[in-house]
Amino acid sequence: MHGALDDTICALATPPGEGGIGVIRVSGLHALDVASQLILPRSGTLLHQLVSHKMTIADVCAPVLTAGMAHGEQVPARSVIDEALVVVMKGPHSYTGEDVVEVQCHGGPVVLDQLCRGLLAVGARLAEPGEFTRRAFMNGRLDLAQAEAVLDTIRAKTARCLTAAQSQRRGELSREVELIRSDLVTALAHIEAALDFGDEDITFVGKAELLWLLDATRLKLRRLVESGKEGRILREGAVVAILGRPNVGKSSLLNALLRSDRAIVTPIPGTTRDVLEEFLSIEGIPVRLVDTAGIRQTDDPVEAEGIRRSRLAWHDADLALILLDGSEALTDQDRLLLSSGEIAGAILVMNKSDLPRQFSRADLEALCPDHGGIIEISATMRLGLDELRGAIRRRLMASGLESREGVLVTNLRHADACARALSGVEQAHQSVAADRAGELIAVDLRIAADALGEITGVITTDDILERIFSEFCIGK
Repeated sequence: MHGALDDTICALATPPGEGGIGVIRVSGLHALDVASQLILPRSGTLLHQLVSHKMTIADVCAPVLTAGMAHGEQVPARSVIDEALVVVMKGPHSYTGEDVVEVQCHGGPVVLDQLCRGLLAVGARLAEPGEFTRRAFMNGRLDLAQAEAVLDTIRAKTARCLTAAQSQRRGELSREVELIRSDLVTALAHIEAALDFGDEDITFVGKAELLWLLDATRLKLRRLVESGKEGRILREGAVVAILGRPNVGKSSLLNALLRSDRAIVTPIPGTTRDVLEEFLSIEGIPVRLVDTAGIRQTDDPVEAEGIRRSRLAWHDADLALILLDGSEALTDQDRLLLSSGEIAGAILVMNKSDLPRQFSRADLEALCPDHGGIIEISATMRLGLDELRGAIRRRLMASGLESREGVLVTNLRHADACARALSGVEQAHQSVAADRAGELIAVDLRIAADALGEITGVITTDDILERIFSEFCIGK
């Protein structure tokens, strides 16, 4: 952050461009003083005297700058820019925990620009990305995990993503983490007390009790760590690659799942020369669907580059769909692809189910016993697509969101912190079981507790804060 936390900041809180309404937010110790120089309530009441959290109509005026005027010179009349609805939210009962003024005026770019320039002229400065939410964190209105959930709420691509973000914003993850951390800190306090007062012949915590506590803590942390993959998919989206030899219907399948003609489809093998990506929601799971070039041997340098990119997309995908033409016998290219150890867990999709089938499920089982399911579809006739969507969802969210108990870790930073905490607890458990020195146990417990503290911001650094809040837009 380049500005001071006691500065008065302002920013456009709605997307730039034309709109019916534009909202400008002002926050800081002197927010009311600054805003009152431009905002004149129609009731004649001063801005400072308005009831908090109650909307009122006001005129938005250009600032009157008296500096440089001769003594006794008459102050010019106020120039009205627009009429607006104004809300005063007095700290600490505001988003940032400071005094906040929100101005809802017409959403024309000239109106909004003049209001922002006027605020800057009378003492505010432009907010930096995420500065409003950062102030909410610094003022104790949100912990760090809740602040990150604000961004997840804005970026949510599906209803399930929004549900997960709102759960975190309400503090469910923070409460779970703080309960675990509290247990670790309690155990650490007992161990350090025993080290400090070892000569007093006082037993602060028994070995059996400590092992029981570490076992319970380890179980809770494992659940959080295990939820990390599904949580990441829910937050960031999963990559699903459609693979297969040329002309088996990969582009037709992409179009069928998207319900639009996004990819070019022709009977000529090798039509798709590059990787094509599209986003869609599959039963509430955000998915980036990747249509790849047909994998085969070729002397065409352009097609060969497309195949190379297909293999890279395959390597980076969370799930692969291996598409086969069920109306033709399996080719050497099909067999080579199916016998690859890299496709373990892939869903095998038999296309063209509306035509006579030329190979059986048993043939596929023999070539690829570690598959993630066999689904029969017809991409052109739109048959079997619901079954395929369900199979994709089950493979991506193996345990199912509905059946999972407890909170979901959706953030890579949180998942890494939980993993480090789990490692520390497991090491401490081994040390206790082996009757190792209390100093070693204390070090491991401190590492675990500090890792969890990074999630909520109890323990943090400026570098972490800069990285997190720089992802926000300026008005948030």
